[in-house]
Amino acid sequence: MDVKSAFLNGVIKKKSMFQGFEGPCKTDHVYRLNKALYGLKQAPRAWYERLTTFLLSKDFVRGSVDKTLFVQHKGKHLLVVQISMDDIIFGSTSPALVNEFFDFMQSKFEMSMMGELTFFLGLQVRQFEHGILIVSQTKYASNLVKKFGLESAKHSRTPMSTNTKLSKDLDGVSIDQTLYRSMIGGLLYLIASRPDIAFSVGVCARSQANAKESHLATVKRVIKYINGTMGYGIWLSNDTNSNLAGFSDADWVGCADDRKSTSGGCSYIGNNLVAWFSKKQNSISLSTAEVEYIAAGSACTASLDNKCCMSTGYLKNAILFTVTTRTSAINIPKNPVQHSRTKAH
Repeated sequence: MDVKSAFLNGVIKKKSMFQGFEGPCKTDHVYRLNKALYGLKQAPRAWYERLTTFLLSKDFVRGSVDKTLFVQHKGKHLLVVQISMDDIIFGSTSPALVNEFFDFMQSKFEMSMMGELTFFLGLQVRQFEHGILIVSQTKYASNLVKKFGLESAKHSRTPMSTNTKLSKDLDGVSIDQTLYRSMIGGLLYLIASRPDIAFSVGVCARSQANAKESHLATVKRVIKYINGTMGYGIWLSNDTNSNLAGFSDADWVGCADDRKSTSGGCSYIGNNLVAWFSKKQNSISLSTAEVEYIAAGSACTASLDNKCCMSTGYLKNAILFTVTTRTSAINIPKNPVQHSRTKAH
């Protein structure tokens, strides 16, 4: 949902004179600004305060950590609203609550676009007896493969070889940068339902500034892998618990150019995968214990964020955090004093 001219809906509480706009008749007078305008520093805050006041009046509860997250409970059903500037993403367990939200938002604000995220990303939902296979982007993946003419190419069993180490390849042959960036952009949208390609796409995306033939070959392999795994998606089971668990891992010196490592992690609610990430670390680690300790910290932060955000909904149980790292990384938080397990420090 997109609000038309959202910042113009903000109300300026402090009545200040807007210098520079003199009246046509009285040149010694200036206009007083009552509502926000685009370009004002306080415009985003004024819009957010008005929208927040309106949602709170409709029995929404604002998140304790994420202040742009609003949750409404009505009986056994739940309506979740996420705000990002003038864009609003929402979802509910009840179609009636969705229609009600449509109605009172249209009655208060003028909407310039209303659509479904499933249409934009090509998401497909299939209902089964014991769960839901959600975010299966089969059609989007098929169109992506056809767009780059790889529908008849031989399928790849993995998105990237374990021996592949991409670098800047300064001596390599340059390629069409627009084509390469188009491939990366299309794959980034597919990560919404495919955590199995998150690492590979992230590594390839680092070379967008000056892509070479070696980088293009790696991206094409990812697309060939997608061509053979069209039906992959995220399985959400109804028969599960509400405990939150996080897992993390990392490679050491994964980037050949700057010697930085890559952290990876995921979060589960019971048996259901709900979040994942793959990100290059900001600093250079001198040991595997250090790099996996940093990855564990990132995964723990993500789990705590999920815990706090979902505490406004139904998730109130303690976090069960499991670190998939080696013993040396696990022993660091047990004893923060320098010891034999942290020789790198």
